[in-house]
Amino acid sequence: MSVAPLLEATPAIPLHAFAAMAAFVLGLVQFAAPKGTLPHRTIGWIWVGLMAVVAASSFWIHQIRLVGPFSPIHLLSIFTLVMLPLAVWRAHTHRVADHRRIMIMTFVGALVIAGLFTLMPGRIMHAVVFGL
Repeated sequence: MSVAPLLEATPAIPLHAFAAMAAFVLGLVQFAAPKGTLPHRTIGWIWVGLMAVVAASSFWIHQIRLVGPFSPIHLLSIFTLVMLPLAVWRAHTHRVADHRRIMIMTFVGALVIAGLFTLMPGRIMHAVVFGL
């Protein structure tokens, strides 16, 4: 395992990857911690900010080009940027079940599933994790 391939990439890629890793860890903390508390709200705002960085930075990553410089993953980024404020609004208006569902869906789709795709051979994170 070596972070060298990540650090040698264009600046958007390490920004994207480190924000995603931080969001993943904070997301796990959020799932385990008590809900509705000041720490939950504080970590939640940090998580939303990190996810916005993850989604926005993806528009400067063009390793997979299927439609011009973009790929289907960019649709996930647009979806994430739409769902984040919606989830925050749902919490603000005390629609907790909707908030929970959107946040879990965003965590699983944008971090877990998309993150697993970064481990495919030929991708930078594959080289980081497996050293190949």
